[in-house]
Amino acid sequence: MKLKRGPQHSIYGLMAEFDNPSALVAAARKAREAGYKKMDAYSPYPIEELVEALGQHHDRLSLLVLMGGLLGLGAGLTLEYWAAVIAYPMNVGGRPLASWPAFIPPAFETTILFAALAAVLGMLGLNGLPMPYHPVFNVERFALASRNRFFLCIESRDPLFDREKTVTFLETLEPREVAEVAY
Repeated sequence: MKLKRGPQHSIYGLMAEFDNPSALVAAARKAREAGYKKMDAYSPYPIEELVEALGQHHDRLSLLVLMGGLLGLGAGLTLEYWAAVIAYPMNVGGRPLASWPAFIPPAFETTILFAALAAVLGMLGLNGLPMPYHPVFNVERFALASRNRFFLCIESRDPLFDREKTVTFLETLEPREVAEVAY
């Protein structure tokens, strides 16, 4: 199989093209077992096994949502306490000024609001979006990733990446084609 070289000398990585999802998952598993860590896969639809095969188990978004929810709870309770006890104290019917049961519904709403905002902004930030350009778009056949082809890209910033050794490794996975991804 002949390597399709990109127009530039510095490369983002090497990309292998596969015909079906099972070949892509098997290739991702073998690449992970070979020690490659900086890689990504592209397919026209989600493949559950692919996340595990790539070893991408990031739980940072759930932590961000939790932190956003806790911040919203604290902000809601603080705002209500300030409004009811400090800024506008009104004793109605002999009730205490800081009546926490009355604070629960608005505090719940601020918790949900802050958690939802943290989820949206965290997802955008962790995915690196908005990203109008990515180096994989330089590969001509990558347009098929949204139709019927499956791609595995090993990035050049991977500690094990060596252009010739990585090409040889990718060719052992029996792809349709291996191409350089230019910056």
